[in-house]
Amino acid sequence: MPTPLMVRSELLNQDLTGKTYVVTGANSGIGLVTTQQLARQGATVVMGVRRVKEGQRVAAEIRRETASAQLFVYPLELADLASVRAFAAEVNRNHPKLQGLVNNAGVMKTPFGHTKDGFETQFGVNHLGHFLLTNLLTEALKAGAPSRVINLSSYFHEFAMGRKGEIHFDDLNYHSRPFDSWEAYAQSKLANLLHARELGRRLAGTGVTTASVNPGFVHTNLLTVPLPMWLQRLVVIPVMRLAGMIEPWEGAQTTLHALLAPEVAQHSGAYYSQMARYKDKASRAGGWPLRSPNPVAHDDAVAARLWNASQALVQG
Repeated sequence: MPTPLMVRSELLNQDLTGKTYVVTGANSGIGLVTTQQLARQGATVVMGVRRVKEGQRVAAEIRRETASAQLFVYPLELADLASVRAFAAEVNRNHPKLQGLVNNAGVMKTPFGHTKDGFETQFGVNHLGHFLLTNLLTEALKAGAPSRVINLSSYFHEFAMGRKGEIHFDDLNYHSRPFDSWEAYAQSKLANLLHARELGRRLAGTGVTTASVNPGFVHTNLLTVPLPMWLQRLVVIPVMRLAGMIEPWEGAQTTLHALLAPEVAQHSGAYYSQMARYKDKASRAGGWPLRSPNPVAHDDAVAARLWNASQALVQG
């Protein structure tokens, strides 16, 4: 495998004082690392978390490291659109100008189930919850422009364990067709990419730049192995690293680049990828930006159709 792409040092030394960013899933994994780095650079970070007590504990730890950290912990359950609306209302009330929204939270390979609003769990949490949140925070992002919206996608939007990434408009939420967890995950991650692409088109000229990112094969709590921790450290983790697994700090690099690099503003709606095991070997080194090897990711008609379908679902 190639080596991970890393953010330029000058971007990580920028003074972000006076800028406000919203990060979903901010209390663990890539979201936590992103929050820590933004706080170190002086930014105000709104942490959207499912478990507020855990979020507050994490925020306290960040403040011990960075005494000046400006952190706000608000409850956010992406599987419940009422919670998404309540979170967005709180953000708009207290932070009317935003410089960034990082749609980071997500679930992977969940068993068959539906969200409170009747959406397949992965499509509902990974895409529709963030789709609605982005819509509700768009005016604050415009008011804070130049600003960015970053969607956490995955290289599994191409293939997920052999399942091709496609948008199944005939039954997006598996109400009638046979359920396949990896197929559903691939659909949700492709939706993240298409959402950023269509959002970039719709927000052209507003000063709001959009991007989707693949963080790579990251060692996070999405990856669960039913073995004792000592055995994981001794055997599983070394083997996975040989297979290309990287740590959360490396996984957060693509998010931070998309959020902070000035040249990203010239490519709104683009896809940025850490190194990854794409089927397409030419894409495996990653790229900032990278043309997705999945042809559906470049289909503007599919992106527009997905937008319209998503809008109807979150309004319904």
